[in-house]
Amino acid sequence: MRVNLPKIYPITDRRISGLSHAAQVERLCAGGATFIQLREKHLSPREFYREAVEALEVARSHNARLIINDRADIALALRADGVHFGQDDLPPEAARALLGEDFIIGYSTHNIEQAVAVAKLPINYIAIGPIFSTASKENPDPIVGLDGLRRVRAELGESVPLVAIGGINFTNARNVISSGASAIAIISYLLEEPSQISARTESLVAEVLNA
Repeated sequence: MRVNLPKIYPITDRRISGLSHAAQVERLCAGGATFIQLREKHLSPREFYREAVEALEVARSHNARLIINDRADIALALRADGVHFGQDDLPPEAARALLGEDFIIGYSTHNIEQAVAVAKLPINYIAIGPIFSTASKENPDPIVGLDGLRRVRAELGESVPLVAIGGINFTNARNVISSGASAIAIISYLLEEPSQISARTESLVAEVLNA
């Protein structure tokens, strides 16, 4: 299934924003986000499920798609739009067998070798990063940089949806898109000032609209 990604791909974080996942989704959608990932590293599965139920209701009311980070079980139980995996999570082949063909599956990579290796797996998009230094992830991988992003795009060709992540903000967003990213995943820049989430999302969507 081909996925047409919007250029802005926000990811929620309760610790950065101080808000519930549903409240974050509401503010992100109000700013024009249409494709959002719920990321939760600290709640219990039961608590995350409860928050994800509320967040999905908000997303549906805005016709936005919702991706669940890591938890295929929660994504399946919710009938969310998809799931996003890291290098140490459920293998994409197993996830596809569990979730079916209609679920969106994204997969994180951190260098050219990993990106090329997963390009033939049953996934819908590949994430690459960190592009720049980031404070939103514990023990981040080595920085890929814009040159690394360009090399990944050159290796994968134009047909593979590629999501850049890590340290991206309003100032560098256009450069990331022009360096080969189909979309940019953003956490801290959008969430660090909770009262500005909608406004920052709206301005960022406008900034990259024609990039």
